[in-house]
Amino acid sequence: MKRVHVTIDRLALAGLDPAQRRALVEGLKAELPRVLASPAARLALAGSRRTPVLRLGRIPLAPGASGSRAFGAGVARAIGRRIKP
Repeated sequence: MKRVHVTIDRLALAGLDPAQRRALVEGLKAELPRVLASPAARLALAGSRRTPVLRLGRIPLAPGASGSRAFGAGVARAIGRRIKP
Protein backbone atom coordinates (compact mmCIF):
# COMPACT_ATOMS: atom_id res chain seq x y z
CA MET A 1 0.00 0.00 0.00
CA LYS A 2 1.48 3.30 -1.07
CA ARG A 3 -1.22 5.87 -0.37
CA VAL A 4 -3.89 6.49 2.17
CA HIS A 5 -6.63 8.95 1.31
CA VAL A 6 -8.25 10.62 4.31
CA THR A 7 -11.26 12.86 3.91
CA ILE A 8 -12.48 15.00 6.75
CA ASP A 9 -15.83 16.35 5.63
CA ARG A 10 -16.39 18.72 8.50
CA LEU A 11 -14.28 20.03 11.33
CA ALA A 12 -16.43 22.01 13.78
CA LEU A 13 -14.24 24.29 15.87
CA ALA A 14 -16.73 26.54 17.63
CA GLY A 15 -15.33 28.71 20.40
CA LEU A 16 -11.80 28.96 19.03
CA ASP A 17 -10.41 32.15 17.55
CA PRO A 18 -8.97 31.98 14.01
CA ALA A 19 -5.34 31.69 15.20
CA GLN A 20 -6.24 28.74 17.45
CA ARG A 21 -8.15 27.07 14.60
CA ARG A 22 -5.17 27.39 12.26
CA ALA A 23 -2.82 26.02 14.91
CA LEU A 24 -5.13 23.07 15.61
CA VAL A 25 -5.33 22.20 11.92
CA GLU A 26 -1.53 22.56 11.59
CA GLY A 27 -1.02 20.14 14.48
CA LEU A 28 -3.48 17.67 12.99
CA LYS A 29 -1.90 17.88 9.53
CA ALA A 30 1.61 17.48 10.92
CA GLU A 31 0.89 14.47 13.15
CA LEU A 32 -1.70 12.52 11.13
CA PRO A 33 0.72 11.42 8.36
CA ARG A 34 3.17 10.12 10.97
CA VAL A 35 0.42 8.22 12.78
CA LEU A 36 -0.97 6.70 9.59
CA ALA A 37 2.51 5.70 8.39
CA SER A 38 3.11 3.41 11.37
CA PRO A 39 3.18 -0.33 10.54
CA ALA A 40 0.16 -1.07 12.75
CA ALA A 41 -1.91 1.66 11.13
CA ARG A 42 -0.87 0.54 7.65
CA LEU A 43 -1.98 -2.98 8.47
CA ALA A 44 -5.33 -1.75 9.80
CA LEU A 45 -5.87 0.36 6.68
CA ALA A 46 -5.01 -2.43 4.23
CA GLY A 47 -8.69 -2.99 3.46
CA SER A 48 -10.88 -0.16 2.25
CA ARG A 49 -13.47 0.99 4.75
CA ARG A 50 -15.43 4.05 5.68
CA THR A 51 -15.71 5.23 9.24
CA PRO A 52 -18.32 7.97 9.60
CA VAL A 53 -17.59 8.71 13.27
CA LEU A 54 -14.68 8.03 15.61
CA ARG A 55 -15.18 8.52 19.32
CA LEU A 56 -11.79 9.68 20.54
CA GLY A 57 -12.44 10.36 24.21
CA ARG A 58 -11.20 13.36 26.16
CA ILE A 59 -8.21 15.29 24.89
CA PRO A 60 -7.05 18.33 26.91
CA LEU A 61 -6.99 21.74 25.24
CA ALA A 62 -4.52 24.21 26.73
CA PRO A 63 -4.96 27.92 25.95
CA GLY A 64 -3.26 29.65 23.05
CA ALA A 65 -1.95 28.57 19.69
CA SER A 66 0.57 26.11 21.14
CA GLY A 67 -2.20 24.41 23.12
CA SER A 68 -4.33 24.19 19.98
CA ARG A 69 -1.41 22.73 18.00
CA ALA A 70 -0.85 20.12 20.71
CA PHE A 71 -4.58 19.39 20.70
CA GLY A 72 -4.50 18.79 16.93
CA ALA A 73 -1.57 16.40 17.35
CA GLY A 74 -3.44 14.64 20.17
CA VAL A 75 -6.48 14.21 17.93
CA ALA A 76 -4.26 12.65 15.24
CA ARG A 77 -2.76 10.19 17.74
CA ALA A 78 -6.25 9.31 19.04
CA ILE A 79 -7.37 8.62 15.47
CA GLY A 80 -4.40 6.28 15.07
CA ARG A 81 -5.32 4.39 18.23
CA ARG A 82 -8.97 3.99 17.14
CA ILE A 83 -8.25 2.62 13.64
CA LYS A 84 -5.89 -0.15 14.72
CA PRO A 85 -7.27 -3.70 14.51
